[in-house]
Amino acid sequence: MNKTLSKDGTAIAFKKTGTGPSVILVDGAFCSSNFGPMPKLAPVLEKYFTVITYDRRARGESGDTKPYDVQREIEDIEALIDVAGGSAHLFSISSGAILAIHAAASGLKISKLALFEPPFVGDREGRRPANAESMLKTMIAEKRRGDAVNFYLRKVMGLPAIITWILRLTPNWPKMKANANSLPYDAYICGDFNIPKQQVSSLTMPTLVIASTKSPAMLRNAAHAVAELLPNGTQISLDGKIHDVPPEILGPVLQKFYNNRSEI
Repeated sequence: MNKTLSKDGTAIAFKKTGTGPSVILVDGAFCSSNFGPMPKLAPVLEKYFTVITYDRRARGESGDTKPYDVQREIEDIEALIDVAGGSAHLFSISSGAILAIHAAASGLKISKLALFEPPFVGDREGRRPANAESMLKTMIAEKRRGDAVNFYLRKVMGLPAIITWILRLTPNWPKMKANANSLPYDAYICGDFNIPKQQVSSLTMPTLVIASTKSPAMLRNAAHAVAELLPNGTQISLDGKIHDVPPEILGPVLQKFYNNRSEI
């Protein structure tokens, strides 16, 4: 992988493939340039765009400089925009979509923004610990990566215990543990899971908010609520799985959106 330096000196590892206008892919929790939805989406998009996938800080081959602040991750995206030539489109998923909103609101040169299910689901049942970030930091410091993954899935994301039990039996579990160091950062980014209305309303670039038809109602409702706040936003639902849409369905929609085609 190639590397670029963020403003604080942290090395950010990235891959750059394809030709054409640049699209930066921003991962959610657990994922990296080699794991998750982006490695499958990149080959679809690189037929039309220069695609930049990267390891968010504390993941994969990227470095990590403490103390953490979301501004540092915004600067990571800024460094990748410089790699792209000074401006870029963004596609982002889950907690990465919240990060992308922060980045766009900070004034980075983002031409078009696509958000997949930013998890603004609130905490109506009071199940998400207010000190989730510090609890995750403690688990990571004690080298309890498996516990951190389980805690994030159960207490931060609110998944049922059966899901985490099944995940432990899959090849994905070791990959999720490998990126557990970054889970406190995602907890920080997600905060109280409420929409930062003023920030979202300040985004003027064309923005596409995507939801999967198979996702829980709270995620689909969150996507709709974000789109309603955007001055130049569109919301669509695509056939997919829970919190996921296959690249063969998602890719053509993004291609039309980024290329100014009206039939989205």
